[in-house]
Amino acid sequence: MLGSAMSVSSGVSSIRRVAIFGGTHGNELTGVFLVKHWLKHAGEIARSGMEVRPFITNPNAVEKCVRYVDTDLNRVFDNQGLGLQNKVKIPYEITRAQEINSIFGPKGSKDAYDVILDLHNTTSKMGATLILEDSNDDFTIQMFHYIQKSMAPVHCSVLLIEHPKVKYATTRSIAKHPVGKLDKLQHTVRKHRYCDYVVLVY
Repeated sequence: MLGSAMSVSSGVSSIRRVAIFGGTHGNELTGVFLVKHWLKHAGEIARSGMEVRPFITNPNAVEKCVRYVDTDLNRVFDNQGLGLQNKVKIPYEITRAQEINSIFGPKGSKDAYDVILDLHNTTSKMGATLILEDSNDDFTIQMFHYIQKSMAPVHCSVLLIEHPKVKYATTRSIAKHPVGKLDKLQHTVRKHRYCDYVVLVY
């Protein structure tokens, strides 16, 4: 999936920094296994002109093999969580979110990582699924189309979770182009010039 420094014709600048997250939920083990593997075998994901960084996001939850320790790490990357000060005892995952934001962000800034792939498992029978948070993110949609073609004949769905009134507080939302995995929800299908995607029904 990762070539040399990536760019698209729509005016997006070259993609230079990519992070691969595993263990956002400590009991979802595929991402944990892959990230630990790539930490030992970095050459498998190394690409010329690009930083590709595997990272365990919630190590305490991974060690205990639980979804989270104090609160869901995948829900606290908002202004409230990232701005919480040490005046009171802060939940472990909020402290961890602030650490992750300082490494891979700051969220919403030009210095944030270009792409974060956040790897999850689900008990829903949905197979391989890519999560899209912005239907105007042409780069990510084209990347998803490339992934779908590369995986064929194995099916790979794309799930759009865009909503005009929702600001996402997911781990991956730090990046300019966030990519993730989500549980199965009520949906419909929408056509796009690059790939079809599933849209959540709110």
